[in-house]
Amino acid sequence: MAAITSLPIARPVAIPLREILPWAVFGGLLLVLGIYFIGVEQGATALFNGTYVHEFVHDGRHLLGFPCH
Repeated sequence: MAAITSLPIARPVAIPLREILPWAVFGGLLLVLGIYFIGVEQGATALFNGTYVHEFVHDGRHLLGFPCH
């Protein structure tokens, strides 16, 4: 006769909010910074002189649907 065995069920581990919150804030800041450089950094609102940043993210602007010219 064959014996029927069951495998232990893996239970998810709860991650405390205090461990997730710093990473969520960091990710949010990176997201806002990325949106700024891709969506706003050009012309009168530029933080940097020249068009280097604009040209670097130019294709990303068009890919995400931001007007450019």
